[in-house]
Amino acid sequence: MDFMIREMKPNEYGELENFLYEAIYIPEGAAKPARKILQRPELQIYVENFGARASDTCFVAEADKKLVGECWTRIMNDYGHIDNETPSLALSVLENFRRKGIATALLEKIFIKLAEKNFKRVSLSVQKENLAAVELYRKLNFEVVEERGEEFLMIKNLEGKNFA
Repeated sequence: MDFMIREMKPNEYGELENFLYEAIYIPEGAAKPARKILQRPELQIYVENFGARASDTCFVAEADKKLVGECWTRIMNDYGHIDNETPSLALSVLENFRRKGIATALLEKIFIKLAEKNFKRVSLSVQKENLAAVELYRKLNFEVVEERGEEFLMIKNLEGKNFA
């Protein structure tokens, strides 16, 4: 499958909410929550006024002129918060486009951009039972730094890395 990775355009920031909804981990057999869940403050911080902060970075995957994946970061007090110098990462790929290398390609591009912006590391929170995501992050050298109930808090060091 052909896809391209590029930086998100400001006129596409409205798509972040759709991908935030897709990023919500749903255990097998569980029902998806209503979309109104996105209005919760702990989720709005991922998308509200995106592009206004220096840490706001987003790459998209495009296939057949359609956005099929997004990976974005910002410094925020979210589930993956480490400190006020480390951006938290969110990643979402539409279900029909998963396991095709899109997530890895998005992550590799965002690592390069964050290193160019002189960020030393990036953090994220992932559900422990989301085995595919945990495996992907470990493959890309994220390390578990804390267990928080049902989630892992993970970081990836960006210092001294050559991602190109």
